[in-house]
Amino acid sequence: MEGQGSSPDRDEAAEFLRSLLNKNLRVTTTDERMFWGQFKCTDPDSNVVLSHTYEYRQPSVQKRVEGAVQTAEAGTVKLDMTSRYLGLVVVPGKYIVKMEVEEFASQMRHGPIRPEVVL
Repeated sequence: MEGQGSSPDRDEAAEFLRSLLNKNLRVTTTDERMFWGQFKCTDPDSNVVLSHTYEYRQPSVQKRVEGAVQTAEAGTVKLDMTSRYLGLVVVPGKYIVKMEVEEFASQMRHGPIRPEVVL
């Protein structure tokens, strides 16, 4: 382990985390819950603090089967996730499977992505 001094990788990581402050994140956990809220901070154990957070859960297996049977005639299956407002939460890092930043093109640091024109 390196000393407590600054290194390019540490500086880059810190800058990246700063760029995420107050942005909406979707954090998926090992039990398939998804938390959606504003990123406030993290710690050395990779715990993530979110504010104004909603929790979304997959429907139970029974509801998934019932929904599939009801909509099978239409050729599509649509299942609604249940949700509830939690407020300020700490998501333990050891249970985080995936984190996604919700960012629209107009919010991106370098502006919207423009497709290349090929002649």
